[in-house]
Amino acid sequence: MATLLDEKNQCGQTLLRMTSRGNAIVAELLRLADNVPEPYLLRSASSRAKYEQIVLDFAYFQRIEYFDNKIDTNPDLQDVDEQLRASYMPVLTRFYNAFESVYKYVTDIIKFLEDVDEGVYIYQTMENILADKHGKQLMAEMLYLYGCMLLLVDMRIPGLVRERMIVAYQRYCLNEADMTNVEAVIKLFRSTGYSHAPGAKRPAKYPEEYLARVELPSYFVQMVIGRLRTDDIYQQMTVYPEPEHRSAALASQAAMLYVILYFEPTALHREPAKMREIVDKHFPDNWVINLYMGTIVNLAEAWEPYKAASAALNNTLESSNVQLQAGRYLEALPKLTKQAAGLLKEGVLVEEYVLDNTSKLMRVMRKINVTLRWLILHTHNDARTQQHRRVQAAREEIIKLGFDAKPVFDLLLSCAQYEFLLKEMFNSLLEQKQDRWDGLKKEASDRMNELSDVFGGTTPLTRVEVNTQLRDWFKNMGSQIASLDYSDSTAAGRKIMQLFQALEEVQSFHQLESSLQVRQFLKETQSSLQQMIRTINIKDEFLSVISDVADLSYAWEIIDNYTGYMQAGIKQDPTLVIKLRATFLKLASAMELPVLRIHQADSPDLFSVSQFYSSELVSYVRRVLQIIPRSMFEILAKVIAIRTRQLKEVPTRLEKDQLKEYAQLDLRYEIAELTYQISVFTEGILMMKSTLVGVIKIDPKQLLEDGIRRELVTQVARALDEVVTFEQVKGKMTDLHEMLQVLRHRMLGFRRSFEYIQDYVDIYGLRIWQEEVSRIVNYNVEQECNAFLREQITDEESIYQSRAIPIPRFQPRDNMSMNFVGRLARELLRLTNPSTTLYLERNTTWYDIKTKSEIVHADTFQRLLEALDTFGLAGLDKLFCFMIVHELQRFERTWQRQLKQIVPALKSLSTTLQPLAAPPATTAVYATGIQQLSKVFPFIANVVFKVGHIQLLRRMIATQLNSAAKFDGKLLLASVKSVNQALLAEIETHYRDPSKPFPGGDTLLLPELSAYSEAVGVADPLQKIYVTTTKLDEIASLLFFFSLSQLQRFSFARQLGTLVSRKQGDDVDGTVFIAGLITLLRQFHVSHQLSFQGMFAQHVRAQIQTVDPKSPTLSADAINSLVFLEEMAQYCKTSRATLMTNLPPYIVDEFRRQTQ
Repeated sequence: MATLLDEKNQCGQTLLRMTSRGNAIVAELLRLADNVPEPYLLRSASSRAKYEQIVLDFAYFQRIEYFDNKIDTNPDLQDVDEQLRASYMPVLTRFYNAFESVYKYVTDIIKFLEDVDEGVYIYQTMENILADKHGKQLMAEMLYLYGCMLLLVDMRIPGLVRERMIVAYQRYCLNEADMTNVEAVIKLFRSTGYSHAPGAKRPAKYPEEYLARVELPSYFVQMVIGRLRTDDIYQQMTVYPEPEHRSAALASQAAMLYVILYFEPTALHREPAKMREIVDKHFPDNWVINLYMGTIVNLAEAWEPYKAASAALNNTLESSNVQLQAGRYLEALPKLTKQAAGLLKEGVLVEEYVLDNTSKLMRVMRKINVTLRWLILHTHNDARTQQHRRVQAAREEIIKLGFDAKPVFDLLLSCAQYEFLLKEMFNSLLEQKQDRWDGLKKEASDRMNELSDVFGGTTPLTRVEVNTQLRDWFKNMGSQIASLDYSDSTAAGRKIMQLFQALEEVQSFHQLESSLQVRQFLKETQSSLQQMIRTINIKDEFLSVISDVADLSYAWEIIDNYTGYMQAGIKQDPTLVIKLRATFLKLASAMELPVLRIHQADSPDLFSVSQFYSSELVSYVRRVLQIIPRSMFEILAKVIAIRTRQLKEVPTRLEKDQLKEYAQLDLRYEIAELTYQISVFTEGILMMKSTLVGVIKIDPKQLLEDGIRRELVTQVARALDEVVTFEQVKGKMTDLHEMLQVLRHRMLGFRRSFEYIQDYVDIYGLRIWQEEVSRIVNYNVEQECNAFLREQITDEESIYQSRAIPIPRFQPRDNMSMNFVGRLARELLRLTNPSTTLYLERNTTWYDIKTKSEIVHADTFQRLLEALDTFGLAGLDKLFCFMIVHELQRFERTWQRQLKQIVPALKSLSTTLQPLAAPPATTAVYATGIQQLSKVFPFIANVVFKVGHIQLLRRMIATQLNSAAKFDGKLLLASVKSVNQALLAEIETHYRDPSKPFPGGDTLLLPELSAYSEAVGVADPLQKIYVTTTKLDEIASLLFFFSLSQLQRFSFARQLGTLVSRKQGDDVDGTVFIAGLITLLRQFHVSHQLSFQGMFAQHVRAQIQTVDPKSPTLSADAINSLVFLEEMAQYCKTSRATLMTNLPPYIVDEFRRQTQ
């Protein structure tokens, strides 16, 4: 007979797909709840200050024009708004789709019920479906899952956060087709006022009004409640046959009933008889339930506002009943622990014992699991209900009776190991069932045939006379045994019992007891027949029962209460991981429930849902086992302390009488003992075999390596955050060089630790060190650079962040920087500020203008290299690049918005200066130009000095990286240079002959070569093009007049060989100015640079013409201009010949003579 789940049954398949979809939606909501974008939470004061005017709740819909206009008229708010759109639109879309899928789910429920009423499904009515075994399960699950979606969303994603994300999606979404259900979604998910925070007050009529936002047919809800009240819809009473286990048997059904009653709250309020019946059946001895995958609900608190429900629960919560139930389970706890320990002894759970005592073993398993379930649930101290009087009173009653979590944890470990061994045993027996049965049958048949031969005289046996009657009888018995059919287990079982009885009778009838050998044959045959009966009685149902009884889904979240016991146990005895493996597998079985219907429906969501729950559990496993690497690092710290501070280094030559002094045997013994402890921890985790947790396989060796990496990342990241800080203490800032020295020692200690540990734990220490430290630095650089990006890189998108080995994020220590990379970069910028320091190229040093002392020099960058390695310097360089790009983009935006108004004046001035080969008609054009353009010069100066300042730091970093590459990466450096030269040659060939292909084509060759060039310091920061600019025809003229105005602030210092501030108090640095100007010009076509140099050469010639012909010396202004041009040519790597094309040789020679 076809069942409701038959593939051809349209009604059943629709129901199955609905429940499958429901479980997938719940998994998606739970997944998203852990990934709410930070700006929409508005948790911190800085976040509120930045986003509060843009991240809006549903109040936006009441004043749409006001809020949109407010954002559109404020450029700063526009930038932040665009940043949010670019960064979070994919995540917001996913959240909205999840919310919309809940609405579509409930509308599909209503449509299905309408179709049933209208007779769309032939021969199917509501009554027929609810009468069917599978139908009532699916109907109840369908409604229950919808309730779970709403309740879990409200618990995990606060109402205001939901509103903000929906508003953001509605504002950013450009496709109207995606917005068809937006009004319904807004109605369904508007804030309820509920908060899951501890101590939060529950809103009135919550959650019944929330669940009634989309109205469901009342008759459907009532019929489902009726089935749940009266039936055992999952037939769990056969799994839990003992009366005292009824509440455990009906636990899943009770959770459904709890949720569905909110759709029909009349019963909760005004139907005491109905509620009494429900409580007596489902909650006579328990009041804490598992809502869905470990989400715990305490009925004492949840049903408090409902008169009928609260009154019905009073008997359960009576102090005497609480004491009775708690006393019963606490009394059973030590007995069951002892019983489980006895069964887990070596040699007890063998095949024969398991086959002979299956019922007993299953009974023990039930008792243990029911005890664990009650104690774990009812002793859970939920932060939200800590202030609730009845909840805490019930919990305190249990504590007073002597509850201790440690024995519960011990029983959980033993139970998991016991179930694991039983499962393994039954799986093995089921796999070998037919082969084993056939072997026993052949063995029994052969013995009967042998006895037939003995009594027939064919095979002589001492003191056994020939007996033809017995010969024929045994021959017949052998034939009957051989004819037993495995496929017909019922008939075979009855036949075996008859044969067994016949063998009993033949011994007494024919007086065969006198022959020990015959008796032995008969006993062995009877034993084989008994084993055949036990073997054929092994069914798949045993595994199903074990799976149902061993369900630990109620502890999916609160198992974390026992994490401390797990870690303490591992620390004391690392071999505990063997039992923990079984516990993790027991917890993994909880994943079977949410994926069951998805699997039955053959849904494509199966893998994603399984992957989600599996990854959650694997994360928990990693967290528990992280105690091993943590303990190893604690021991390692002691080893390193002894080796670096106490152990003396043995000299190459040693006097005999000094041998004992240098031996330091006690210290070496202590080191050996500590090292042994490390190896014991390693051995402990490696004893845990490869384990499949859901759909993810855990390899213990990889788990150990990941754990070591994780601990390394945590400690190194914390050290970087703690050490790289710059604070004023008694008016004095933290000294950079002292800080770098401290950081160097810390990092050196970590590295030595890895060098020491790698051989004892069988890992490649240097590779792990380099990979993880570079990942930490790059991740922090990425986060710091996010401040300059419109489309920010989130942790989920980052190639450096990892869920298995997460890089911790720390609270910012100042208002400017996100992490240590930003703090270090800004400290370098502060120390080398052009207003307080002077940079001398010949010494590659920054000097304090007032004290003339060295501030930052080449040794500073060498210390940076020693403290942070090459990836630290490269990371700083990347951040400086982003700062330069930010300033250059700011310049271009300002040019587009504001500077265009000066273009007519610039064109007029440029025309006046033409031709550049001859001096202008009057030198007054220079003063006129400066005066006309003076309003824009402060802004340009701000950009040029900032960019030049950063560029000098980048040049120092490149020099240091190049120096390090020459020592530590000669082959890499030579390879990069060779490839660079080859590519440049090919590029020149391509431009001479366009028919030749451009090198690299569409590949990533050029970007990758650029990255390698910067890493080894062969790239010149001043020659780099940072931004793609639009065409600005008058940029050369603008920068020429700007440079003239700025040169008035400088004078040439012959002793220093550079331009310095002319006036005291006007602190500017000529080298910084030139570096910034070169960088700005480099972003435009090379013709602008040539035009700029031509204008300056014209200006020099014009200045010389105004000098008294009798005076042999150049004017100070002319010298300034020539110094400027020469230094510019030097930094641009322009030859003297190029310079001569614009200036007569005698002028340059005279300039050199005067500046020597």
